[in-house]
Amino acid sequence: MNCRSEVLEVTVEARQVEEAMLALLHTILLHRSTGKFHYKKEGTYSIGTVGTLDIDCDFIDFSFVRVSSEELDRVIRKADALSNSGSDGMGQISLEFYQKKKSRWPFSDECIPWEVWSIKVNVVNLATEQERQICREKVGEKLGEKVINVVEVINRHEYLPKMPTQSEVDNVFDTSLKDVQPYLYKITFQITDSLGTSVSTTMRRLIKDTLAL
Repeated sequence: MNCRSEVLEVTVEARQVEEAMLALLHTILLHRSTGKFHYKKEGTYSIGTVGTLDIDCDFIDFSFVRVSSEELDRVIRKADALSNSGSDGMGQISLEFYQKKKSRWPFSDECIPWEVWSIKVNVVNLATEQERQICREKVGEKLGEKVINVVEVINRHEYLPKMPTQSEVDNVFDTSLKDVQPYLYKITFQITDSLGTSVSTTMRRLIKDTLAL
């Protein structure tokens, strides 16, 4: 199986990190989740509905749709360590979807990734409130482009794990949540202290050009 990889990159102010990450992670998981499976007998099941919720950002001119599951939201916020790092510079969050392959005792199950989303985050410091307001608008525009990109990628007819039987559902889906059932996934992060000058310069030029209009 070939694991497909997608890379998204955003440049934000420190106070915007959490909302930008939640917007992208929730967008991906919204399209990689199903309602809960209800098995009647082996091979026969029904699928519950997935509730959605509109979220308005406080520090970005942007709104996004997420699964209404509060449990899933708590899991994502807990895993989103970049938002709580207090670090300026660069970071990356990876959202990896995988399925389990049962191994014979005494070996542990093999986790086989089939899709990985890498979100690169560049954090810049802005000097004035006017610059912050422009950044608020520009980041909102960029996030809109990224969300459209995510939807386009997910709508391609590419590999998805086949619907499992009742005895194999835990090999494909995370069944630990009571109101939604995402594909098995894990979130990892990496933080780097230094920010490339080209990224910082690009954002400042963008703000300067807007101020000149």
